[in-house]
Amino acid sequence: MPYDETLVAPMRRELTSLGVKELKTAAEVDQQLASTPGTTMVVVNSVCGCAAGKARPGVSLALKHPVLPDSTVTVFAGQDLEATAKARSYFSGMPPSSPQIALLKDGELVFMMHRHDIEGREAKQIADVLTAAFDQHCS
Repeated sequence: MPYDETLVAPMRRELTSLGVKELKTAAEVDQQLASTPGTTMVVVNSVCGCAAGKARPGVSLALKHPVLPDSTVTVFAGQDLEATAKARSYFSGMPPSSPQIALLKDGELVFMMHRHDIEGREAKQIADVLTAAFDQHCS
């Protein structure tokens, strides 16, 4: 059973207000990830505390970096169930995690941050890891 939309709406806005595109259906995920060339950061958003206090603030800081992915999208675990499952299908060989931040280049996974990589770090440290990935994989 998905979370109530009134609960997750403010958590969605934390990312969409930064210009992160929200994908709510499996078809939207396929359309974005299968057909968009270049680099795409996929943020698997969540209601958990490490998403609120670490992942979303870390993404916000990382998006101020001069080198960025060509596109940045998000799905919401526990809410947009089919979209989240479809996004995770692009994370070949990786176990599901919430939150989770992936970087794909031409549809291929090149970087992954799992919950266990997020929960032990502060937002600035997460941003530093993300921006290093941007520097390595984004043109």
